[in-house]
Amino acid sequence: MDRTNMLQLQQQLSLAKSVRHRCNEWIFRDVPSDITIEVAGVTFSLHKFPLVSRSGRIRRLVAEHRDSDISKVELLNLPGGAESFELAAKFCYGINFEITPGNVAQLCCISDYLEMTEEFSKDNLGSRAEEYLESIVSKNLEMCVEVLQQCENLLPLADELKVVSRCIDAIASKACSEQIASSFSRLEYSSSGRLHMSKQAKCDSDWWIEDISVLRVDLYERVITAMKCRGVRPESIGASLVNYAQRELTKKSSLWNPSGQTKVDFVTGSNGQEKIVVETIVSLLPVEKLAVPINFLFGLLRSAVMLDCSVACRLDLERRIGSQLDIATLDDLLIPSFKHSADTLFDVDTVHRILVNFSQQDDSEEEMDDASVFESDSPRSPSQSALFKVSKLVDNYLAEIAPDANLKLSKFVVIADSLPSHARTIHDGLYRAIDIYLKAHQGLPDLDKKKLCKLIDFQKLSPEASAHAAQNERLPLQCMVQVLYFEQLRLRNALSNSCGDEDYKPSHQSWRISSGALSAAMSPRDNYASLRRENRELKLELTRLRMRLNDLEKEHVCMRRDMQKSSSRKFMSSFSRKFSKMSLFRHSSSRGSSSPSKHSQRTDSKVIERTCTSAE
Repeated sequence: MDRTNMLQLQQQLSLAKSVRHRCNEWIFRDVPSDITIEVAGVTFSLHKFPLVSRSGRIRRLVAEHRDSDISKVELLNLPGGAESFELAAKFCYGINFEITPGNVAQLCCISDYLEMTEEFSKDNLGSRAEEYLESIVSKNLEMCVEVLQQCENLLPLADELKVVSRCIDAIASKACSEQIASSFSRLEYSSSGRLHMSKQAKCDSDWWIEDISVLRVDLYERVITAMKCRGVRPESIGASLVNYAQRELTKKSSLWNPSGQTKVDFVTGSNGQEKIVVETIVSLLPVEKLAVPINFLFGLLRSAVMLDCSVACRLDLERRIGSQLDIATLDDLLIPSFKHSADTLFDVDTVHRILVNFSQQDDSEEEMDDASVFESDSPRSPSQSALFKVSKLVDNYLAEIAPDANLKLSKFVVIADSLPSHARTIHDGLYRAIDIYLKAHQGLPDLDKKKLCKLIDFQKLSPEASAHAAQNERLPLQCMVQVLYFEQLRLRNALSNSCGDEDYKPSHQSWRISSGALSAAMSPRDNYASLRRENRELKLELTRLRMRLNDLEKEHVCMRRDMQKSSSRKFMSSFSRKFSKMSLFRHSSSRGSSSPSKHSQRTDSKVIERTCTSAE
């Protein structure tokens, strides 16, 4: 600590010499100074009139001590120190200097402190700095980042003057507009004439990621929060968080290397800063899945465990990892045990909590809509396929931690039993892990061996694994007998399938076996989805039958009407024939013929046709 104080004192002395030397260059010497200003140990021999004409604070101090003829004023807690006051004094003396992104924040703060506003002088320092900030800095993202870096040593005054918030809003707005422009530039027409977004390996609008990574963690957090509110893509936010973590977190080889099992002692000062960085990054993670790589989440989790971050931080990481555990690898799960009091090589408790989160997430997923269920071509849902992948991952993890002599049986069992029974279609991986554990723990009691072997479903072992288990002396005798029994059943089924009734029984038996394997491989939710699919198909078939019945009824009515019409026509035609045979129009003369005349026949036929027409 003494050495640090000596270094700070040397820096102040060198700064005072340089400032005093610069002051001698621009302060006119022909008029003796009548006031001395002291700022952070540095004295300025100046004149009252230029200062009083621009600064309301110095004017008030001089007016309060008019009777005592004040000659020395000490300005305490002046923002920016001696360098900032030197710029303000130059402005009071009318000496030109350039306003840049590196000093505009200091000028805003010093002008507020010294009350260099329009009330005391036109075009004062405060209005000049505000104009530069609004017209120049706010339109350039790199300048805004530089100003924010300068504000790190000017808080909280820079925040009260809204210099920080204006720069943050400008950065977020610029990043969002760049993203929108890049999205429009990536629009293109496909071969079918449809408009779609072209995929690029890296989005050109994310150039700001490197720029904002130089900010201090508290300001970086505010920038990312503003970007989220503006609607910046989660993938861009995730890429920025990854870049910032790799830049800020030290000892990257131990934090991000899953295979590194050596414990690293951190420097006390950097330890606390890294802890804040990890907790801040975790709080800024997007809620969307796959916004950041899963190995990055595991790296954060290792860092959180190593740095003893808050419980909420670690639980959040475990929940996020559990929601996408199906894309993790074995190296990701091998989290070293960083606790010096831990006996095991790997952190089994953390992995168990991740598996619990995965199982709860799988069980608590919202039920899929009917359309999504029935439009699926595969009988397995995505969650079921995730279960299969995680089951293989867990079996490989168990085989990796099984040789640890300090691994307790209870922890091994709780990891193996953390997934539902339908997650494993084949138990070869679980059998291999248990065999490795039995080999590494040869003094295990028979009761514990039986408890361990209860996890294996010997019916789900492959023929190779069954053959190995039948000769494995490390297994309890009861398990070996069980394996031999199932092997005998399998041979008997194979023989019965190869001979006997080949027309019906083999096909029926194979159907039963495949059906049983399918039902064993499907989760209860998938069985429920299958039943709902069949129910909908039956409903559709019933609807089609009802429509067909309605058509048949309509056809029946039409046929009935046609039959009635045809029967009426037949009746009238028969009636006309009988009516024509009657001698109603015979002549009374003696020469009258027995048959009617041709004219009478034509008249009768016309009458009958009109009668038939009216009848119809």
